[in-house]
Amino acid sequence: MIIKIFLLWMFFFVTPSLLAQVDYDLKVMVDTTQMRIGEKIEYTLQFKADSTAQVTFSEQAFFTPFEILEELPIDTLRSQSHYLFTKKYALIQFDSGAYWLPPQKVMVNGFSKISDSLLIQVASVPVDTLKQNLFDIKPIAIVEENFDALTRSITFGILAVLLMVGLIYAFFFAKKRREERKRKLPPFERAIEELKALETVIPSQQEEYKQYYSRLTDVVRRYLEEEAKISALESTTDELLLKLEALKQSGQLELERETIKNLKTVLQTADLVKFARSTPEFGTTSKDRGLVEGVVIETKEALPEPTPEEIREREEYRLWLAKIRRKKQLQWSIVSIAILMVLSMAVAIGIYGYYPVQDTLSGYPTIKLKNKEWITSQYGTPPVQIATPEVLKRVKSEKGGALRFSSGDYDAPFYIDLVFTKKPPKQEGQQSPSKEDQETQQKEKIQELINTIISDFQARGAVNILIKEEEITTLSGLPALKIFGTLDYPKKGKNKRIRCNYTTHLFDFEQGGINLTLLYEKEDRYGKDIEKRVMDSFKLIKEL
Repeated sequence: MIIKIFLLWMFFFVTPSLLAQVDYDLKVMVDTTQMRIGEKIEYTLQFKADSTAQVTFSEQAFFTPFEILEELPIDTLRSQSHYLFTKKYALIQFDSGAYWLPPQKVMVNGFSKISDSLLIQVASVPVDTLKQNLFDIKPIAIVEENFDALTRSITFGILAVLLMVGLIYAFFFAKKRREERKRKLPPFERAIEELKALETVIPSQQEEYKQYYSRLTDVVRRYLEEEAKISALESTTDELLLKLEALKQSGQLELERETIKNLKTVLQTADLVKFARSTPEFGTTSKDRGLVEGVVIETKEALPEPTPEEIREREEYRLWLAKIRRKKQLQWSIVSIAILMVLSMAVAIGIYGYYPVQDTLSGYPTIKLKNKEWITSQYGTPPVQIATPEVLKRVKSEKGGALRFSSGDYDAPFYIDLVFTKKPPKQEGQQSPSKEDQETQQKEKIQELINTIISDFQARGAVNILIKEEEITTLSGLPALKIFGTLDYPKKGKNKRIRCNYTTHLFDFEQGGINLTLLYEKEDRYGKDIEKRVMDSFKLIKEL
């Protein structure tokens, strides 16, 4: 118990006194205490501590009513036996008045240190409308229309309509095919098949009996009309029986008396059911179906053998039907392929967009480069790795000249030029230039490179060359100077000069320099995507 009390006493009384004896110093600075609306001020926190101190700045600094434009990482600097921890912020305010910058908290070894607050005067900017020139409002900028949303809506609408049409077509086409298949069967086989289908029908109500006998009599009437050449469909029962008797007496159709009698029984029963609303006795429907099947079979046997002329006519008719059938199949195939192509096009546009599909079908040059399998290779010294649509080929140069690899030329849809330059060796005893001299030499070198690029463009026939420059860092972390802009180049096969985008990345290494130039038409829809992919793949090979 005594030990615990001693430890608590040490923590609450001795530790703060020891911490107070350590030389911790927190300073706050701003570059100005008087600013104008919209100006930027730099706010600096500087903390002095020994090497063993654990210093932590606030993760979310609070500067209200000021807004944070930029927050820089912590800068650590060793000064004799202490360390200086510096944290900088860029602040801005858009209202005039006097504002206090709130104090900031810094944690050191678990204890907090609070900075001083600062008073900042924010002045308004006077505007003299009499001396200040006034200008007209700028016209509305014309932006290239984007039809992606509209195209997507139209595409899905077309897909829905085509799907509905396809389902309706499939239903009716399948039904029509079944009917055609039945019609393609010979009359005898079709009649027997229809009679077999009636075996499963068991009518129970008068309306069902009426439908049953209508189908039954239609089967035998259609068979007699097609095979025996009797106008049976338009004849009454009595007229049909008289025609059969006449054919029997003339010897054209050798039917048994029993067969004609059976047919008469069925037809009379059907007339009673259809017109007198009579209901036959149980089992009559099955019996009458058997009688009709017997009539069909006996009629088939009683028909005379066809003559050679009839056989030839039937064969010609069969060939004609086959020709008509093939023609219809061809038409349906063409329609089906057209519908399939439209559906495929609509699906592709819905997934990839209108322009990628259109450009793929039309053979747009750069979309071929974008979609093809890219090649990743290593080049030059210092060795670099880069992915390109095509392998960069080595360009012959004078002995001792720069090492150059290129893909295509200025007339190509996308031009890539990779140049490796060597640095002159350092002379022994040569003094290192001062910092100012180094900056001057660097500027002169950059200007010389820009002049070289412009001269190369002009030598190839380019005009109206616009140049910008900025320092960037590639995806792999390599610093580079980016020189970019536009130019007008007379491409082969074109009536006028084509506006092109160009980008040259300058990399500086100890072994030498690397210049990577990319050029493509300004209106090219895929040039920027290809450029980004090439630059994202660029990296230095440190170990071989």
